[in-house]
Amino acid sequence: METANIIKEELQSNRKSTALRIVRVELFKLDIPLKKPFIISLGPIFYSNNIVVKLHTNQDITGIGECSPYPYIVGETQESESAIGKKIAELLVHKNPLELTQRLAEIDAAMAFNHTIKSAFDMALYDLQAKYCQLPLYAFLGGSKKPLLSDMTIGIDTPGKMATEALVYKKAGFSILKAKLGTDHRTDIARIKAIRLAIGNDIRLRIDANQAWDVPTAKRILHELIPYNIEHCEEPVARWDNDGLKAVTSASSIPIMADESLFDHHDAFRLASNRACDLFNIKLSKSGGINKALKILAVGEAAGVKSQVGSMGESAYGITALAHLALASSSIIFFDLDAPLMQAINPVTEGLIYGKGGEVSITDRPGIGADFDEQYLEKISF
Repeated sequence: METANIIKEELQSNRKSTALRIVRVELFKLDIPLKKPFIISLGPIFYSNNIVVKLHTNQDITGIGECSPYPYIVGETQESESAIGKKIAELLVHKNPLELTQRLAEIDAAMAFNHTIKSAFDMALYDLQAKYCQLPLYAFLGGSKKPLLSDMTIGIDTPGKMATEALVYKKAGFSILKAKLGTDHRTDIARIKAIRLAIGNDIRLRIDANQAWDVPTAKRILHELIPYNIEHCEEPVARWDNDGLKAVTSASSIPIMADESLFDHHDAFRLASNRACDLFNIKLSKSGGINKALKILAVGEAAGVKSQVGSMGESAYGITALAHLALASSSIIFFDLDAPLMQAINPVTEGLIYGKGGEVSITDRPGIGADFDEQYLEKISF
């Protein structure tokens, strides 16, 4: 015991005397097949084509991040973001990762836009800092444990097939479902009618049009869906149509959530100041990471706008990080954490745990508390 204490004290002394530095950065290509094609109004999705970032330091602390480029929404691909990721890696080597504000400012100054790949480095930096402090990320962010209950999403299909899928999820214990819409007025209404008939009225039901409607169509559909007890509707009109979104929000008794029109805190300020939406949907791969997500939450708190955390196509690793964020803010009241449940394989060790019917919990391991299977990563480095 005495020898162990001496070794521990020596390690702590060495840590204090040696400034923390990033010595090596690794990028990995992560292609995860889905169990079945996932259809939204913007197009079909067959794989989660993600990028993993590892920041190695001179003190054997490694920060890990993941992002999911979603071309339909962010205009970025795995290939384009890998090239930019290598440039960011060069920027960070030999620098102190604990100087978070400065590191993130340098990344932003180096190139415009490219929120998705920036989010992976942001996540890795936060993971590294929380590990350095020996705290789970949610505690590092000032949060505490609370129940997290995820929805389960149904992709676009015929009304009958969507209703059948909804019933399967209900029987599996899910109490919250989200239905993708956005083809034509008559079919979208038929989809929700069929789903409600299948699952009854005791299941919370959300909808997401992914920008598919124009303003008159959105107003008409949302009015006709009032009897079906819709919890909220995500991004009914084109992301650039701020006036249209405001018009739909003003006319709808169903709360309207901004998603594709909300990337960072500047968008949040624009939307909140114009009262263009009722709710925010925060996705790390869309916002640029945890740092900007916290800024979005600050804007929402000032404006009285609550938020949902949502997923693009992250693995269980990225969704674990998202769960930590959800535990760090009382303004986050809705949880869309189902992306890993749609994936055919899970390359992640530890991390979040799915309970019955969408219950989500995480451990108290330092940092994000998850990792990728080393043998899996060996096969996919760039």
